[in-house]
Amino acid sequence: MRHRKKTIKLGRPTAQREALLSGLVCSLIASKRIVTTLQKAKAVRTMAEKMVTLGKAGTPSSRSLALSRLRNKDSVAELFASIAPAFKDRAGGYTRIMRMSRRSDSAEMAVLEWVNYIPKPPKKKVEKKPTDAKAAPEASASEAPEKGKAKEAKAAKK
Repeated sequence: MRHRKKTIKLGRPTAQREALLSGLVCSLIASKRIVTTLQKAKAVRTMAEKMVTLGKAGTPSSRSLALSRLRNKDSVAELFASIAPAFKDRAGGYTRIMRMSRRSDSAEMAVLEWVNYIPKPPKKKVEKKPTDAKAAPEASASEAPEKGKAKEAKAAKK
């Protein structure tokens, strides 16, 4: 029977697995959404939710424990400052896993994100139009003689 054997090992030694999971949790904290394999997402979810629980406690000992597991001061600061307070009224279930598939090798992929994450639409590039129609040609005309003067100066040196 597999009672109390929940650790997803991911085919790695303990140290490598812990480093992988802490790196993925730090990426999740920084970018609010990551794309990874389904098994890694399931393993990261448990660690990420434990980190949010520590962040909700907000004590110095919980911050120290989070720092020892994540090994990244910036991620711990972000976790305690913005992510954990956003979940103060929620009892659990801070992350969401959405399944995907990878076309190249048909691997089961997943998007792991925070439940309260709202993706921002991509920004559209807006071209700046010159306010004065006459100002733009004058600028290019004033640059042209300078380029000609530079060429003449090089020719004079030779």
